[in-house]
Amino acid sequence: MDVYEAVDSRRAVRAFSDEPVPKYVLERVLAAATRAPSSGNLQPWHVYVVSGEPLAELKRRATARALAGDPGDEREYPMYPAELAPPYLDRFSAAAAQRYEALGIERDDPARPVKIAALNSEAFGAPVVLFCYLDRMMGPGQWGDAGMYLQTVMLLLRAEGLHSCPQVMWTMYRETVSQIVGADDELVLFCGVSVGFEEEGVPRLRTGRADMTETVRFIGA
Repeated sequence: MDVYEAVDSRRAVRAFSDEPVPKYVLERVLAAATRAPSSGNLQPWHVYVVSGEPLAELKRRATARALAGDPGDEREYPMYPAELAPPYLDRFSAAAAQRYEALGIERDDPARPVKIAALNSEAFGAPVVLFCYLDRMMGPGQWGDAGMYLQTVMLLLRAEGLHSCPQVMWTMYRETVSQIVGADDELVLFCGVSVGFEEEGVPRLRTGRADMTETVRFIGA
């Protein structure tokens, strides 16, 4: 597929089949993704690719924590600003409502947080999860680099017929993740990215986007 098609078809998939992802495909994607933009060519990302029994064990441990109502490990960075105002809050609320509906979870369900955490900790059934870390010495610029790197990875996955779902939620269980991947204490977990083939016959969620005119201004053209 061309770049436009990859961008348009990329979305956070929350229902994966158990079809295995060939290692050579992951290697091809991750090798190509090294060309992602990187200020000063620091290439600050550290990626762990987890599958098979190590991933199954991670899912077991994380899901047990989720079902027990474990609030998670102390956050090392905020997922969102403490206070969101329009238009950001409006976009967030609309997307959340769509997600709950697609997952079959009532928004006023008192068990909603536990159910959502459990679905996330299972990586939505994905057979592969990539965990992206950065060195603690890195600043906002390098976190931006990591975002561009992961976007490159996700677009390349689409070119291979695969889907993905970036999950900052894994930072809630960062200590459990670290036990499995053996990440150095000097590294901060940015997020996980679930990877696989989409499960057929499940509702497909495609969140809306603001019109370009809401976020873009042309100066001098």
